[in-house]
Amino acid sequence: MQSIEIQLPDTVFSALRKAPEEFVQEMRVAAAVKWYELGEVSQGKAAEIAGLSRAGFIDALTRYKVSVFQYTAEEIAQELTDAS
Repeated sequence: MQSIEIQLPDTVFSALRKAPEEFVQEMRVAAAVKWYELGEVSQGKAAEIAGLSRAGFIDALTRYKVSVFQYTAEEIAQELTDAS
């Protein structure tokens, strides 16, 4: 597993009322949610990035108010048309 070091001011942790370990976990989740929302990664890969189960990641999507579906209504309609 790769490790990345990020320098942050100490005041960040107190401002967000999170311990450094909690902050790091929340950063992983936030990044994974955003990358999923942008269509950069699949739901499974995003869950892996976030360090969560797939169900846990879906809960995080709900918490961040991001749809669990990456398809637009038009894409779904096109897929249904193509399948018939």
